[in-house]
Amino acid sequence: MAPPNPLSQQYSRQVNAWVFPLFEQNWRLFAPDPESVNRQISARTAHTTPDGTVQVSGWFDLTAVDSSAVKHNVFPSHTAQNMLRRAWSSYLDNHGDDDRPRSRRALMTQQYLTNIASDRVTAHRGGSFEAIQVRVVTVPIAAPARAGSAGGATVAPRADDTRYLPWWKVAADFHGN
Repeated sequence: MAPPNPLSQQYSRQVNAWVFPLFEQNWRLFAPDPESVNRQISARTAHTTPDGTVQVSGWFDLTAVDSSAVKHNVFPSHTAQNMLRRAWSSYLDNHGDDDRPRSRRALMTQQYLTNIASDRVTAHRGGSFEAIQVRVVTVPIAAPARAGSAGGATVAPRADDTRYLPWWKVAADFHGN
């Protein structure tokens, strides 16, 4: 929990192997960095039938699962509020626009995002699948109305960017296939 020091620097490789990305720590508690966009993260799955036909599911809104777990909950869990959002932020930090991992950390964040999406799709839809694809729609947050003005924001938000990640294979034992 402490800032970097000689001991944490000496053992940073071993600590980071266990801490990131599941238990990432930072000092933003006292200097938060508010979001300027909303992201809707969805996933769809692909399953190959015995006759070789590939069946692709419809999109499943992962963000809506988080939102429903937080809405009207006096004590929402930290995971419901942050897990998916932080996984996406970490993915962005570690991948280029071409979605190619360039480090071991990038591979780890890609697997982390895959696992979250797979877990949530399985929990809500069930079934088996061999691959998963993630889609992220980014919508700017409208600026608040100026004090003393009537009405809401002057510019309504619109979908600014839609990003489709590659299809990722899911381990057969992950879903009991």
